[in-house]
Amino acid sequence: MPRALWWLLVGMALNVTGASFLWPLNTIYLHEQLGQPLAVAGVVLMLNSGGSVIGSLAGGFLFDRIGGFRVLLAGAVLTMAALAGLSVWHGWPHYAVWLALVGIGSGVVFPAASAYAGAIWPDGGRRAFNALYVAQNIGVAVGSALGGLVASYSFSLVFFANLLLYVAFLFTIIAGLRRVPILPPPRKKRPGEAERAPSRAVGWALALLCAGYGLCWLSYVQWSTTIAAYTRELGIPVGQYSLLWTINGALIVLAQPVLARVIRRFMPTLKRQIVIGFLIFAVSFAMLLGANSFAEFAASMIVLTIAEMIVWPAIPAAVNEWAPPGKAGFYQGIVNGTATAGRMIGPVIGGWIADALGMKLLIGLLAAFALLAVAAALLYDRWLPKPTEKAGEKTAATV
Repeated sequence: MPRALWWLLVGMALNVTGASFLWPLNTIYLHEQLGQPLAVAGVVLMLNSGGSVIGSLAGGFLFDRIGGFRVLLAGAVLTMAALAGLSVWHGWPHYAVWLALVGIGSGVVFPAASAYAGAIWPDGGRRAFNALYVAQNIGVAVGSALGGLVASYSFSLVFFANLLLYVAFLFTIIAGLRRVPILPPPRKKRPGEAERAPSRAVGWALALLCAGYGLCWLSYVQWSTTIAAYTRELGIPVGQYSLLWTINGALIVLAQPVLARVIRRFMPTLKRQIVIGFLIFAVSFAMLLGANSFAEFAASMIVLTIAEMIVWPAIPAAVNEWAPPGKAGFYQGIVNGTATAGRMIGPVIGGWIADALGMKLLIGLLAAFALLAVAAALLYDRWLPKPTEKAGEKTAATV
């Protein structure tokens, strides 16, 4: 990998570590420290997610206008300013305002990082996005573990530690990416390569792929909301439920070498990778229909994690492959905004269905959502020009 990509990976690991100090503790702090009802806490978290959606669209748009380095810098500075305010004024209602601004700032960063990864290593294909995905999940694992430890001493230290990690992120970006070309030079058409897709075809491809992506994120977030509550109803202790996420994080980091070989061998194209990943999502939720014990939930989590590892890096890689020139950032902003929107509305929709119709029906619907995502993935490139056999073989071999 290019050295600049390593700098980006380190920076994003620090960024996500800082974010992961805070997000698992938001509801606890709002409810227990600030005395707000859970419904109010939910609204505050939706404001944070809504800010992230706005930030994602803005960050992607700005990447195409002013370049990745400046966008990452702007997102980091905005997030740091909000966290500095949060470190000083973290009472009510200041907390809600600062958290919404944190959502905007962090939202700006993620699509810019995805577009930057593709620009830094254009020949890396899916490998650049997979590396970015792993770096972010290392940040999630480290930040979640350290955040709880720091919070046991003081919540104020959580805010300050989060701020320090974003300062480290800012300096990493300045040190490593200041002189890196923002975008690769215009790519010349290679012999045998398909003609560039018309804008309408690209629009349909983006819409279908993001529809499947959003449905799977809506389903995925149920594991931390409705499914978490369901495990308690079945008598599974909180400690064992937390262990499920330990399994998730460990697999993402440790199983990468094995899964990478499997993907290279059996999923030579991004389309096949996405379709298979969505199918495995459906299998993981189908397994939950009869789950009653920790072992059964753990088996479903393992299958879910495999699906996540296959799909999450493949979506931005596929979009980067056929995004129009000069619009890679904007398209990555839409992809990141779709994931955030799924995380934002998922708890609301899942909670309503679980309360009104029961968990079994909700789980069945989650499996059906994954199958709809499979259908979207099968159709998304229908209107895109197909490369010749020779070009297709070359693309598969290089990714």
